[in-house]
Amino acid sequence: MQDTTRRTLGFPPVSLEALLERIGTGRSTPAREIGEAHARILAADREVSSFSRLAPTERFAAPATAGPLAGVALGVKDMFDTFDMVTDYGSPIHAGHQPPADAALVAQARALGATIAGKTVTTEFAFASEVPTRNPHHPDHTPGASSAGSAAAVAAGLVPAALGSQTAGSVIRPASFCGVAGFKPSFRLLPTVGLKSFAWSLDTAGLFAAGVRDVALLADHLSGRPLRIGDDDGSHFRVGLYRSMIDAQLHPAMLDAWERAAHALEACGCTLLDIEESETLAVARTAQERIQLFEGAVSLLHEYRHHGERMNAGLRAILAEGAAVPPGDYDQARRAARAGRRETTRLFDLCDILLAPSAPGPAPHRDEGMGDPAFNRLWTLAGVPCVSVPAGRTEDGLPLGVSVIARFGQDAKALAAAALLESRLALR
Repeated sequence: MQDTTRRTLGFPPVSLEALLERIGTGRSTPAREIGEAHARILAADREVSSFSRLAPTERFAAPATAGPLAGVALGVKDMFDTFDMVTDYGSPIHAGHQPPADAALVAQARALGATIAGKTVTTEFAFASEVPTRNPHHPDHTPGASSAGSAAAVAAGLVPAALGSQTAGSVIRPASFCGVAGFKPSFRLLPTVGLKSFAWSLDTAGLFAAGVRDVALLADHLSGRPLRIGDDDGSHFRVGLYRSMIDAQLHPAMLDAWERAAHALEACGCTLLDIEESETLAVARTAQERIQLFEGAVSLLHEYRHHGERMNAGLRAILAEGAAVPPGDYDQARRAARAGRRETTRLFDLCDILLAPSAPGPAPHRDEGMGDPAFNRLWTLAGVPCVSVPAGRTEDGLPLGVSVIARFGQDAKALAAAALLESRLALR
């Protein structure tokens, strides 16, 4: 019989907002916060296994003291290049690879004073492989997809924030499974230069933090846009409950969490309406996988041709499947994607935000895989901002998350509505 006893690893999550407030008021210093993060990583990551490698010790011993993110220890998914650490993209093919420069987003974080604590574990080339990382809420269950290390590092309280990336569901789903806030911004809001590409029309840089206010604050600094949460919660959103054609796949606990979230928003003045998935949107959701397969086979063609025997079998099979997709089928999928993006935009003529499940249910047992991105595919394809909000737990302590989605470019609205939902759920 499967063991369902809840066991937690690590420490309570660290609020980025509270950390920066402590430094700003003189109650702490960047050196103290970075030193404490280093100590937490050394104390707990042997069990969590969220980091594939840590930054040189001198980075922790002498962190930046200036800049709005000074004192923030940041985990970086090992798909982003770092000039001072090996970046192997989770693959033995690139073992020992030392990039000469940081990825653009990493360079921006350092310029703002953040300390890169280390590289977080990713699946091989961010697709189709097992990882050693454990879910901090229950180590017998998966922490999620290719950004698992980043989500777990935040959930275990090792770092206050981390960078991830999403091609199908690799920010939103791990955030849901690990009980933290995950933010997949509008396509290309954050730079992907220096991020190893899997599917160039889908890859999106994303962020993890303990709560929505924290992830909004990080996004505000990294993007240079006004995304932090203000005092006015704007609690009169028109909320569309997105009813997809695959909702029969939802776990009862996720259905309950989705319903509780909807009622929490309704109770504070929001209006609810059902949005039924159209055939156009269903076809677009399916097209995402075809696009990802085709582009992945092209992006990793060199590795597949010259080092295919060193790849894990699952990835090798996926790349072979992608290579067999005719260009005409890919072009047809792109046309379906364009139609889906147009229809997604029209949804927001009816509502201000959409509310949808972040995953089919709680994190699966480790031997059952890393979960299904089916409920994330459309929002990634459409390039719209999506925030996973922690929305309770199952009876055996596994986290659940629901997604707040807004029109393309309205990232501030998505974050504000997500923060409102998070605050209302905390009162229930």
